Amino acid sequence: MSNLISNLRSLNVLVLHPRDSDADDLVQQLNRIGCPVEAIWPLPDSLPPAVDVVFAEVKEAIPPGLSKLFSPRPDQRPTLIGLIGYENPSVLGGLLDLGVQTVITKPFRAFGVLSALMMARHAWLERLEALRNEEKLRTKLEHINIITEAKFIVMRHHKINEKEAYKVIRSHAMSRRCSTIEIANAIINADGLLSKLVVDPKDGRD
Repeated sequence: MSNLISNLRSLNVLVLHPRDSDADDLVQQLNRIGCPVEAIWPLPDSLPPAVDVVFAEVKEAIPPGLSKLFSPRPDQRPTLIGLIGYENPSVLGGLLDLGVQTVITKPFRAFGVLSALMMARHAWLERLEALRNEEKLRTKLEHINIITEAKFIVMRHHKINEKEAYKVIRSHAMSRRCSTIEIANAIINADGLLSKLVVDPKDGRD
């Protein structure tokens, strides 16, 4: 958490809000925090490069241009903070549709922006970590399934048990200085190729 707080000043911040006193107040507060900040209006066709955090105004009707700025993939989009002037079902629905990490209400006060920035960034980082762990688990399960399939192939061809089949796979991996998953994939591919071969009964006849 201490690293998160100390790194806030290095975040590149973008403010998407009509150029008015609210936008000026927000930019001033972000400047006081020490963040490099840029305010753009009207909405750009795409986000500037290397943007870490976006403050975006959300009203009842979300402009199509705002939605298309953000990838549906959490790992390919910046931290997003919604700016609202009032609450109703349409506005709240828009916040959910955009996938904001937190919300700040207008008019902006002298305090609250820093806390919102910190908590939004924390939620964004936690989400990315959860996605990374999920991907690692998915990959691990895929590898288990591949090795299991390869073991059954070895068991079928050599009439050995599962433990012995795994030893065969691991031994080949060690001798070839590669991973067990590479050997397992090679076994599966070879078995698949052999199963597709059609043997002509005339082959081998004089």
